[in-house]
Amino acid sequence: MEKNKHVELLKAKKRVKQIKEFYSHLFTYILVNSILITLNVFNSKGGYWFIYPLLGWGIGLFSHAANTFHFIPFLGKNWEDRKIQQFMDEERNKFRQ
Repeated sequence: MEKNKHVELLKAKKRVKQIKEFYSHLFTYILVNSILITLNVFNSKGGYWFIYPLLGWGIGLFSHAANTFHFIPFLGKNWEDRKIQQFMDEERNKFRQ
């Protein structure tokens, strides 16, 4: 029973670390892109180039959020576990036939 509580604690700590890393990423994204937008708007006579890093990095941030908060099923741990089990079952069945 004590071992289960230790495993649960380790999983909870890992989850908190993932969430903390995501929010750190989000803060950095907001800070850096705010600076880029300010530089572009006040110092550039041409087009709005800030949109490219904003969108590019935004895709990465969305992926990080999806992985952290599990709102895309194929990125989650449950999906990985099910796929691993599926492949192991398929391999076992090959040898039975």
